[in-house]
Amino acid sequence: MSQVPAVIIAGPGTNRDHDVRHALELVGADARIVLASELIERPRLLGDYRLAVVAGGFSYADSLGAGRMLALDLMVGLGEELRSFVAAGRPVIGICNGFQVLTRARLLPGALGHNAQGRFDCRWVVLDAVERSACVWTKGIEDPIHCPIAHGEGRYVHPDPDSLAAAGQIALRYRSTNPNGSVADIAGVCDPSGVVLGMMPHPENHIVARQHPRHCRGGGGAAHLGLRLFENGVHHAKGL
Repeated sequence: MSQVPAVIIAGPGTNRDHDVRHALELVGADARIVLASELIERPRLLGDYRLAVVAGGFSYADSLGAGRMLALDLMVGLGEELRSFVAAGRPVIGICNGFQVLTRARLLPGALGHNAQGRFDCRWVVLDAVERSACVWTKGIEDPIHCPIAHGEGRYVHPDPDSLAAAGQIALRYRSTNPNGSVADIAGVCDPSGVVLGMMPHPENHIVARQHPRHCRGGGGAAHLGLRLFENGVHHAKGL
């Protein structure tokens, strides 16, 4: 089968778009970085793609709140097309700032608040995929995922995390120390269909073993790569 056409939605201040493109290309996608403004000018362009990523970084310098301005861009200028994209079962992932965007755009439940310790945090964390999750991005992942975080507003909040768990919408939990105070150790959530995933850690920054800080001392390894999330997303898109 030909490569899966994938779009990486970027905006002013995003900085992980090229990292995501590399990850997608490694798992068989034809990935293009497209500015949100370009998609808004030509909304039908979104229909050319079968997978979408909202890249991480600091869109609009987090002016007026992390992800708020880019979320407004997408929902005002691209809301109908995005909803149709999801309704067609096409996978979407928002990473870090992209997660903040998807919650503000109401494509995912809950919200992201300032880290409990009140400061920006950059470190490596270990994640567990939740076994009974509906999420297509984490399907079949049994080994822990190792990847870094880099955020100041990564504390996931939701009034009823038990209802999310019952609906299969908790996709990832922190296995290591919860770095930001997220409720129920939640690191990633999905929509009810399982095709939209938001997560704060950066799986695109652990796609080859040597990126792990303990690689030369037995840390990381192929079983713990964040690349597996992108493999799942592309695999799901191929079946559409």
